[in-house]
Amino acid sequence: MSMCLPRHHRSSLGFTLIEIMLVLVIMGLVAGYVVMNAFGMDPKDKLKAEAERFMVVSTMAADFAVLNQMQFGLVIDEERNRYHFAYLDDDNNWLPVTDQPAFAERQLDADYLINLKLDDFEWQSESSLFGDGGLFDETLSVANDTVNIGNTEDKPPPPPQIMLLSSGDITEFSVTFTLYDERTSDAEFTISSQGYLPLQHDIEHNDDQAE
Repeated sequence: MSMCLPRHHRSSLGFTLIEIMLVLVIMGLVAGYVVMNAFGMDPKDKLKAEAERFMVVSTMAADFAVLNQMQFGLVIDEERNRYHFAYLDDDNNWLPVTDQPAFAERQLDADYLINLKLDDFEWQSESSLFGDGGLFDETLSVANDTVNIGNTEDKPPPPPQIMLLSSGDITEFSVTFTLYDERTSDAEFTISSQGYLPLQHDIEHNDDQAE
């Protein structure tokens, strides 16, 4: 299902500033990956580019949420090594963003791992977080009127771990991208939030350690 902005936020003439920004950033990202593939970039450099992409797109999503007065979320799927953005619709359901390419699902290479920490706690599997004794109670879900306890097939997916709210508030988090490659030494880059923009990163710090 595609993302539909509220009617009063639509513009009938021309492009909005955020739409122009999205196009420019997407073009830059595409050009960067074409260069990487063409010249066989080192795995560490590709990992760094992946972390930088995450930071740029997450910043764009946070700005998009504020400018359009929408609630955005970021879903990190460590088990499947991917992430995607979601938005809260008028019925309080979290839906994936499908009509903005920059916010579409991002699948990482097999040699890369993504790890999420919230408030200094590593994000755990759904069963440990939403089951008995977990950190979250399903009855507190944003869309709790659609939760059917006991019927796993009818349960909606859990809400995003990271919230990018229309108020400008962002969940405090730390996301680490790690490379495990037998041909070279391991490397990792971390992007984090203190609850607001700009996002923090230790990309250059990790570069210094790797040298």
